[in-house]
Amino acid sequence: MQTTSGDRPYRDRKQALLVGSYSMPSRNLLPWLVAVAFFMESLDTTILNTAVPAISEALHVTPLSMKSVLASYTLSLAVFIPISGWMADRFGTRRVFAAAIGVFTLGSFLCGVSSDIHLLVFCRLLQGCGGAMMVPVGRLTLVRTFAKSELVRVMSFVSIPALVGPMLGPMAGGLIVRYLHWRIIFFVNIPIGILGLLLVYLHLPDYREEKTPPLDLVGLILFGSGIALLSYVLEVFGEHTLGMVEVLGLLAISVALLAGYGLHARGVNFPLLELSLFRVRTFRTAVSGNFFTRLGIGGVPFLLPLLYQVGLGLSPVESGLLIMPQAVASMSMKLVMSRVLTRLGYRGVLISNTVMIGILLLWFATIGLSTSIPTIVVLAFLYGGFTSLQYTSMNTLVYADISDEQASRASSIASTSQQMSISFGVAIAGLATAFFLPAHAYADRTEFIHGIHKAFLALGGFTILSAIVFGRLRAGDGENVSLHKVLHTG
Repeated sequence: MQTTSGDRPYRDRKQALLVGSYSMPSRNLLPWLVAVAFFMESLDTTILNTAVPAISEALHVTPLSMKSVLASYTLSLAVFIPISGWMADRFGTRRVFAAAIGVFTLGSFLCGVSSDIHLLVFCRLLQGCGGAMMVPVGRLTLVRTFAKSELVRVMSFVSIPALVGPMLGPMAGGLIVRYLHWRIIFFVNIPIGILGLLLVYLHLPDYREEKTPPLDLVGLILFGSGIALLSYVLEVFGEHTLGMVEVLGLLAISVALLAGYGLHARGVNFPLLELSLFRVRTFRTAVSGNFFTRLGIGGVPFLLPLLYQVGLGLSPVESGLLIMPQAVASMSMKLVMSRVLTRLGYRGVLISNTVMIGILLLWFATIGLSTSIPTIVVLAFLYGGFTSLQYTSMNTLVYADISDEQASRASSIASTSQQMSISFGVAIAGLATAFFLPAHAYADRTEFIHGIHKAFLALGGFTILSAIVFGRLRAGDGENVSLHKVLHTG
C-alpha cells in the first residue's frame, strides 16, 4: 500500500490510499474506462425517450403513464448520489465502481424482461442506484489519479460521451423500435457493462480512505423518503387515483420529512448534504435557479416524442431525427460559450437566456400537422443551443465562491438538486399534460396536439418566471470561474 503523491494528488488534500499495484499503461487506459461508463449512462438517459409510445402500447398503458419510468431513474440518482463519495472512501473506488456497473447492467437486463409497468419502474430504480455511483466515482478516481495540469485534458476527453450520447440516443432508440424490439434498448447496455467490469478489475486504481466519517443514515432516510414521496405525489395527482385529502396528506408528510432533514443536518458533524453552503449567495442562486429552471424544461424530452409520434403521426426514427439537432447545437455552443459569458456576464446570460428558453417552449406550442420539418429542425437546434448555454452557466456558477475544501460537498448538493429537478420536471410535464388532455383525446389527433400545446405553454410560462431567481446575481458574479470549467461542464 502506498499513499498518493507527486503525480497523484487528491484535490481535497486528504491522504487517499492506493491499494495494490498500478502501472502506467493502466493509468493511460483509465480515461477510456471512465468514458465508457459515462457513455453508457448518457445514452441510457436519452435512448428511452423515443420509445415511450411503443413501450406504453406494449405494456397496455397510456403514454402519460410512462412518465414514472423516466422519472424513477433520475429520482434514484438524486437519492443515492450524495453517498457516492462516502462509499468510494469507505470501500474503495474499484469495488464501488465495479458494483455500480454491475448493478446498472443487472437493472438494464431486468428492465428488458419486464412485462409490467410497475416492475419496469422498480428496475429503473435499481438501474439508477448503479448510475448514481458510476459518474461521481469515476470522476473522483480521475481527480485522485491525475495532476491538476492534466485534469483539463482528461476531463475534456471523458466529457465527450456526455455530448455524443444525447445525440445518438434518440436516433438509436427510434431505429431499435422501428426495426428490432423496444426491449433491445435495455439489452444494449449488457455487453458494454460486461466489458466495463473486465476493464475495471484490470485497470482501475483502488483508492480508499484510512478513516471515514460515519454515514448519515438518518439523513439519507429522511431526505430520500421525502423526495421520493414528493415525486410520487406529483405523479399520482394528475392521474386522479387518490382523493384530494390523501394527496394533501402525503404532501404534508413529504414536506415534514424534508424539513426534518433540514433540522437534522444542523445538529450532526457530517450531514448527508451540507446545507450551510446555501449561505453563499452565488451558490444559493445557482442551485435554486438550476432547480426551478429545470422544473420547466425537464419534461421536454418526455413531451416531444409524444407530440411527434402520437400527435403528428411520425415514426420513431423520424422522431429521433427531429430531436438530434438539439444535441448537435449543444456541442456547437461549446465553441462560443466562453466568449458569450465573458461579454455578457453570468447575470446577463442567465436572465436573458432563461427567458429565451421559455419563449422557445412557447414556440413548441405552435407545432402542428401543417408545420414544416425545416421549421421544427430550426426550433430544435435553437433550443439545444440555448439549453446548453443555460446548463453550463448554472453548473459552473455553483463554484464561483466555493473554496477547494467545499468543492466536493457543493458538487454533491448541485448534482442531487439537478437530478431532483429533472425527475420533478418529468412529473410536472405529465401533470400539466394530464390536466389539459382528457382520456378521449388519445383517439383524436387534433385534440391530442392541442393538449400537448397547452402543456408547453404552461411550462414555457413557468420557465420565463424562473428567470426572477437570477435577478439576485450581481454584475461581477462568476468572473473568477476558470475557463476550463466553462468549457467542460455540461
